[in-house]
Amino acid sequence: MSGTPHARRTVLRAAALAPAVGLGLTACSSGDGGSNRSAPTAPVDLGKADDVKVGASKLYTDRNVVVSRITDDEYTAYSTICTHARCPINKLEGRKLVCQCHGSQFDATNGKVLKEPAVKPLAELPVKVENGKIIAGPEKKA
Repeated sequence: MSGTPHARRTVLRAAALAPAVGLGLTACSSGDGGSNRSAPTAPVDLGKADDVKVGASKLYTDRNVVVSRITDDEYTAYSTICTHARCPINKLEGRKLVCQCHGSQFDATNGKVLKEPAVKPLAELPVKVENGKIIAGPEKKA
């Protein structure tokens, strides 16, 4: 195995230099094609309240929101922007949100981290039902 230490040094040196030449940026890219990386900043209409069944969660990828229906008239809503690297989360498995960037997982009903690397929970959003529609996001500031 002559040459192995040299090859190892070359790989390590290349890894150390990658950020300096901008190559390190691709390692943490979201792969989302530059899609929206923010939660709603004002109330958004998410559609019919009955679209979310009691005990279920629904992911609204176009709005970066997940809504869970706890009881007939109790809903929770969370931003689906991962707290680790701000990637939009596009995958919901039952009540578990999975970030495709680095594998962080969150509980859709309470925003808590289920699997690192994220350590902060998802941001909770105000949610209500008006005229049979789910409205989520902070109130507009006057």
